[in-house]
Amino acid sequence: IRYKTNRFRGTIKDFPGADPLKDVEVLRKAMKGFGTDEQAIINLLGSRSSKQRVPMLRAYKTSYGKDLIKDLHSELSGDFRKLVMAMMKSPTEFDASEINSAIKGAGTDEACLIEILSSRSNAEIKEINRIYKAEYKKSLEDAIVSDTSGHFRRLLVSLAQGNRDEREHVDISLAKQDAQALYAAGEKKLGTDESKFNAILCARSKAHLRTVFLEYQQMSGRDIEKSINREMSGDLESGMLAVVHCNGFFFVFVIFKGAGTKDRTLIRIMVSRSEVDLLDIRKEYLKNYGKSLYTDISGDTSGDYKKLLLKLCGGSD
Repeated sequence: IRYKTNRFRGTIKDFPGADPLKDVEVLRKAMKGFGTDEQAIINLLGSRSSKQRVPMLRAYKTSYGKDLIKDLHSELSGDFRKLVMAMMKSPTEFDASEINSAIKGAGTDEACLIEILSSRSNAEIKEINRIYKAEYKKSLEDAIVSDTSGHFRRLLVSLAQGNRDEREHVDISLAKQDAQALYAAGEKKLGTDESKFNAILCARSKAHLRTVFLEYQQMSGRDIEKSINREMSGDLESGMLAVVHCNGFFFVFVIFKGAGTKDRTLIRIMVSRSEVDLLDIRKEYLKNYGKSLYTDISGDTSGDYKKLLLKLCGGSD
């Protein structure tokens, strides 16, 4: 069995012929003098990919001898400023800073840790580890270990290795064995062998796991999510479900889980998925809530923040 992956399903693509030196001229002009031309900033940043935005930092310093981040920070405010700051980091720098905030705040934002660690590729996780160590002077694993506990901690440490099988080929007999092992570790016994779930869910490829879950359903008459719901609770349950569900549906569930919009989560998903699979997320959103993500962002946010979010969203469905 082979699954086709790596289709581009984002909303933000490289802008043809973008030149960082010309782009920073636009930004400088928007911030110079009295007042700020926010619309010019929205138009520019909202039409550049991450790898076109990041070089602006050096280009700005080259042209004006000033720090673009500091200038943007002093000219903008509120959630709009937070969104722009997120967009000016490389994807892995942004992930590392989000993980750090999730850990160092009062209490831990477990949902943020789960979301990032369960949805990034091995290469991205290895890069997050490198940046984390350089930036925060301790390893990502040490940070996780000092801030979490039990089986949830083990799950995060496993995911933070960035060592998942990423092959597309599926071995059906191994998938059947894995499905049996999950059944034996959960539904079939008294109590749950969480470490067996951990070993299979964190090491196997996404394509392989999809087959395992089909086999599991045929064998047990129950889908894997329902079994996890029954066998686990709290952060461990959320974490295991995230690994099972890492697709558009998962991100939709994360966005509007709280009452009202959690702006931090909304910013993270809109920025980090806009060049990956935001089109899939929009599709799932419409299917689940009967209205478009665009419409809900319009109703839930305001001002320049709303304008830039809608640019990232890329249209209504």
